[in-house]
Amino acid sequence: MFERRKIYLKTAEEIEKLYRANQLVGMTHGELAKHIKPGVTTKELDKIAYEFICDHGAKPAFLGYSGFPASLCTSINEYVVHGIPSETAVLKEGDIISVDCGTILDGFVGDSAFTFPVGEVSDEVKGLLRTTHDSLYEGIEAAVVGKRIGDIGNAVQTYCEKRGYSVVREFTGHGIGHSMHEAPNVPNYGRRGTGAKIEEGLCICIEPMINLGSKNVVIYDDGWTTRTKDRKPSAHFEHCIAIVDGKAKIMSSFEFIKEALGGLPF
Repeated sequence: MFERRKIYLKTAEEIEKLYRANQLVGMTHGELAKHIKPGVTTKELDKIAYEFICDHGAKPAFLGYSGFPASLCTSINEYVVHGIPSETAVLKEGDIISVDCGTILDGFVGDSAFTFPVGEVSDEVKGLLRTTHDSLYEGIEAAVVGKRIGDIGNAVQTYCEKRGYSVVREFTGHGIGHSMHEAPNVPNYGRRGTGAKIEEGLCICIEPMINLGSKNVVIYDDGWTTRTKDRKPSAHFEHCIAIVDGKAKIMSSFEFIKEALGGLPF
């Protein structure tokens, strides 16, 4: 869908604004990290994010987007993406929760996701988190001038499938700027040398969604909630990047999470 639309390359000034919006997303994740523990509801996390974003002079990018009713997407265990925060969704020891967050600041959108363990999780699940997290950086490394979007997806897919995990096909990364979803579409799978050219000023979100079991998913009637068909866990990590001086500059940040938790939690 996005490939037919014009790709808007950003100026240095626009990239700086995009950077600030994405740093605020990183800060919001850092604040949320302090509260992700057994007994907390996803609705409580959503309230924390809403207040934090607004207190920093921005707006939640997700709230009202295509009718989405919350500031965060909160997806627990087998739920892949777009989970709607709820008072009845209570975190338990051993869960994992994907938190996807967006901001609008000075006319630009920030967007990033991180999957948190809740307390202690199994070694099997830790492996899924580690692999998904690391595959994101494999994709980022492939995002250089002279390559194509397919090189990014191929890097993610190859890294995960070699380790026995599967890649969700129904959802992808995307271009970003004044709007949350711009051209081009950025799949987490594909062939090297295919897709749109990676050029100076390109701004995209790379966001692997990786399953412990099968790649197949079920999308609920609400049009948002998505889970793995086999109900095995799924992980999701996302960074916004800009192509600066020929290579990827990461706009978003996991450093605020690391500061809150004393390092990566897996």
